[in-house]
Amino acid sequence: MGKRKQDLGDVPMGGANAQGEDDSDDSTKDVDMVNVDFEWFDPQPAVDFHGLKNLLRQLFDIDAQIFDLSALADLILSQPTLGSTVKTDGNESDPYAFLSVINLQEHKDKPVIKDLIQYMKTKSAANPSLALLKDLLSQQPVPPIGLILTERVINMPGQIVPPMYNMLLEEMAWAIQDKEPYSFTHYLIISKGYEEVESKLDMEESRPQKKSKKGALETQRYFFHPEDEVLQRHALCSGTLEYTHEHDEGHSDSKRAFQEHGIKTNGSLILIDGPKFETAVKAVGEYLS
Repeated sequence: MGKRKQDLGDVPMGGANAQGEDDSDDSTKDVDMVNVDFEWFDPQPAVDFHGLKNLLRQLFDIDAQIFDLSALADLILSQPTLGSTVKTDGNESDPYAFLSVINLQEHKDKPVIKDLIQYMKTKSAANPSLALLKDLLSQQPVPPIGLILTERVINMPGQIVPPMYNMLLEEMAWAIQDKEPYSFTHYLIISKGYEEVESKLDMEESRPQKKSKKGALETQRYFFHPEDEVLQRHALCSGTLEYTHEHDEGHSDSKRAFQEHGIKTNGSLILIDGPKFETAVKAVGEYLS
């Protein structure tokens, strides 16, 4: 069923790279604008399976092959009154974005959740910044952690995000009143980011003028989802995870998008204390409004 319809006005579609900069050196170059009506819907098992599976594949990047994404999409769709999809062409169309939450304790015995817990435990053990998360995931049984899964197609405006989080808070409150298992000690957002790396193309071409200009790159973390920058400020811990599988050589240069450097994608984990999640959601709304 439809939840809400909102006109976000003229939305830029394309013309920006991963850092939000113009694709052209000419900062006055026109950016294509389009007026779009976005609609929020409950997850629809009869309609959304393939769209959700594709978005999950995008979320987990090269490591998507590790997980049974069909089972994960089915699990999300088994909670039709919790979470949202965003569409532009009615309920029967494919989702352009989604957000949902899964209780890791409640579903700990499902194979796909077992795989996810083990994956995140292994990755957090490799990053000292995520030591607290590793300890939580190592408990038996795993605590009632709400795993936030959310993804959207490229160039979707950030303004669609606050309504999804606000509706999720409302839906969890209603579910708790009905004694459903959506009271969480912590929330864990799994997302993705990237860092700039030296372009292999430039290294092969051995251009002295470029080498002298770039020098050594400092590792800096960037987010594909701007709200992640806000969420990590409210986190108990956060950090990157290196993917188990590697992209083909040249993948980083395929994402240069007119930048001088290549881009290496990586995963991101953000752990938020349960009582502070609502404050974090409010901050996201203020940042993206």
